[in-house]
Amino acid sequence: MSNVGRPTVARGAAAGGNVARVLRLVHESGPVTRAEVTRRTGLNRSTTLALVGELVGLGLVTESDGAGGAGTPAGAAPAVGVGRPSPVVRAASDVVAVAVTVEIDAVTVALVALDGTIRHRVTSHTESRPTAPEAVGLVAGLLDGMHDTLRPLRTVGIGVAIPGTVRVEDGLVRYAPHLGWRDEPFAEPLAAATGRRVRVANDANLGALAEHLYGSGQGVADLIYLNGGASGIGGGVISAGRPLSGADGYAGELGHTFVADNGIRCHCGAVGCLETEASRAALVAVTGVPADDLVALAAALDTGGPEVQAVVDRQVAALATGLRNAIHTVNPEVVALGGFLGTLLGHVGDRIVTAVRAQSMAAMADRVRIVPTALGRDVLLRGAAEIGFHDLLDDPSGTLVHTPLHQEATTP
Repeated sequence: MSNVGRPTVARGAAAGGNVARVLRLVHESGPVTRAEVTRRTGLNRSTTLALVGELVGLGLVTESDGAGGAGTPAGAAPAVGVGRPSPVVRAASDVVAVAVTVEIDAVTVALVALDGTIRHRVTSHTESRPTAPEAVGLVAGLLDGMHDTLRPLRTVGIGVAIPGTVRVEDGLVRYAPHLGWRDEPFAEPLAAATGRRVRVANDANLGALAEHLYGSGQGVADLIYLNGGASGIGGGVISAGRPLSGADGYAGELGHTFVADNGIRCHCGAVGCLETEASRAALVAVTGVPADDLVALAAALDTGGPEVQAVVDRQVAALATGLRNAIHTVNPEVVALGGFLGTLLGHVGDRIVTAVRAQSMAAMADRVRIVPTALGRDVLLRGAAEIGFHDLLDDPSGTLVHTPLHQEATTP
């Protein structure tokens, strides 16, 4: 399995050529006029017409009259001249990737359509952190329970987001500390259990990709993404429009940035890691709210007394130091904070960016924007779906689209 996130033209040119370029454009941009497809790809009109026609024939896109009605995309180039407006091309809503997230207390499976809509989602909560085989069984069981939902849909592949270091070429989870996994194969067992091609990647790297394509980082070439959840703080980086993955896919472990020399010892063995100094567990403990209720956490922070404020102050200081380190390394335009970090940002407002700038080189931090993620709880599912769609987006004509998932058990 190849890595995620190559540039648009290179990805489309690899196997499927121009038809892949057009499908990826429609998938990532949303509804777009055929004239806009021509303009953005640089192809001539007759070629665009033929390529869109091929995708319509494959059932991967639809075309509708773009005569100023509902569904004409905002910002799309208007038809030139007098006559019939350019048709609007939309990605299919019945072609789906299975998106999976694994956490220490839950496994979620969702069906994400090629047009970006989440058609169905189900979560199985666990009383203890699941082992890798248990997580595989939970995913397979949740899919089996989607019999009626899957019946009218066509499925492509499965993408899995894991909170740990993942070897992307074969989906081996090298180390997921909060799950307690070391060198656990995940892609191959899940493929065997479901009969589908499976790709696995670090959850924060997938979150960064999703925010870059569809969220707060749209149109931004350099982005840092940090998510705070039950499994600590995960980070991902988009640099020059490409995910920064590293030699084995392990890049972006910003939760283990050093922020405090007299801090708490981390499970990784170091002292003063960002995810031990700024943690959801500490905020939950001081506020008494349910661990997974970010709305309740936000309200508790707003009404909390001096004890709550003291924890907030420590976490803001730690986060600012960690972000300074990352900003000096990456020089991003945007830093997107998700999970409890987004809640913390909403509570303290400009304090974080002010603290970052106070301890940064002026040229590095002057323009940086620190914002909450735009995709909310969908961010990891959207990212996992992207690697589930990987083969289809690279080669639309050559990728098998299964219908429906539960009725087939072919060897991947």
